[in-house]
Amino acid sequence: MGLEITGLGALFILALDIWALVSVLSSPASVAEKVLWALLILVLPLIGFLLWLIAGPRARPRLG
Repeated sequence: MGLEITGLGALFILALDIWALVSVLSSPASVAEKVLWALLILVLPLIGFLLWLIAGPRARPRLG
């Protein structure tokens, strides 16, 4: 029995990946780090998201 992600599960992972990408791109990390994180999230959506959640750069907090 393999891991199968369809329908709502895939939509949920897509939403999480988009959130992670926006956060990475708005972080104060260097351009090279941003590109590497973005590629990791795009190539390995679930694993990339989990790695970003644990160790990835965070977006700058909003002021105001």
